Amino acid sequence: MLACAGVLAVALATPAAAGAETASGSVIDAQPLAAQLSVPGAASTQKFTYRTQWRSGESTTATGVLFVPPGASPAGGRPVVAWAHGTTGLADECAPSRNPRTSRDTEYLDHWLAQGYAVVAADYPGLGSEGLHRYLDGQSAANSIVDSVRAARAVEPALSDRWVVIGQSQGGHAALHTAHLAHVRAPELNFRGTVTTGAPSNLELLYPLGFPGFPDLGLDGLTAFSAYIFAGLRTSNPSLDVDSYLTDVGREVVDAAEGLCYDDLKARYAHVEIGQLLARPLADERFRAAFADYLGVPTTGYDRPLFIGQGLRDSMVPPPLAFKLAADLWAGGAQPQFRTYPTGHSETMFASLPDSTPFVSGLVASP
Repeated sequence: MLACAGVLAVALATPAAAGAETASGSVIDAQPLAAQLSVPGAASTQKFTYRTQWRSGESTTATGVLFVPPGASPAGGRPVVAWAHGTTGLADECAPSRNPRTSRDTEYLDHWLAQGYAVVAADYPGLGSEGLHRYLDGQSAANSIVDSVRAARAVEPALSDRWVVIGQSQGGHAALHTAHLAHVRAPELNFRGTVTTGAPSNLELLYPLGFPGFPDLGLDGLTAFSAYIFAGLRTSNPSLDVDSYLTDVGREVVDAAEGLCYDDLKARYAHVEIGQLLARPLADERFRAAFADYLGVPTTGYDRPLFIGQGLRDSMVPPPLAFKLAADLWAGGAQPQFRTYPTGHSETMFASLPDSTPFVSGLVASP
């Protein structure tokens, strides 16, 4: 069935199909992924380019990968896990589909493939596609995740319309936004629910506390993450004049963030603390409003189950931020399953599997 992808790409390029190319989720191109970029648990892999939208509604392209496990599809089609990846960077060369998966992500994706799910892994807009990736712009990432499932089902029609989203770190943030809009954006699909681990939230409360000389908070990678946030916000909201909040050093780091993937950015500026990035406080109302609009996580309006895993030793996403998120979601009527583990940021992915695996299985099996 996956061999049809090349035929599909040719068909979509014909004048008769030109109008269909503009719809969100429409496939522009699909081709086999290089073996070194796949994962061991996949029997077949396709990389595809498809249409999606920025949060503004402006059309753009994005890329993603479809991993299909071995064996025949069950009756009704193979259910889908939409994988929302963690931080890699902003530049095209940082796109997960252009690089071998990390050992962590390979093991994790192989787990879900072994459960019989097809895995659709979106890169997010701007990562390997037109425009600069807007880090932690949850609405744009969510659009691309929903549309990647649409596109994957065009590439492989044997996929079921039943799907869940699973995200780690930046991907957890994107997965929450996906859960918030999935049914509205794609009512033709049967969205079942969400799993997140290490999802950043409530940053709109933390960052406005920043000021020149703001002390080191002891959070791993904070300078690199902050530079990605400022670069994304600068691109998405030019009128805010993000550069005016930055020192010369801050502008250097944020400019570098547009071209360096995470490990390289973190290493190059390991000596720079977040307070050295800031030329003035971030507490003015204009910045606070723009910041909250850009990356705030919705706490109401969820219509499918949520599972949230949080490591108590997480030095990237502090547990108190997750505690507040869970409380706010409960107050908003979502009633998430919130689980904590005596783990760090990445380790929570695997520590949570004994809980998240049956959670997902139950979602997919439910009527």
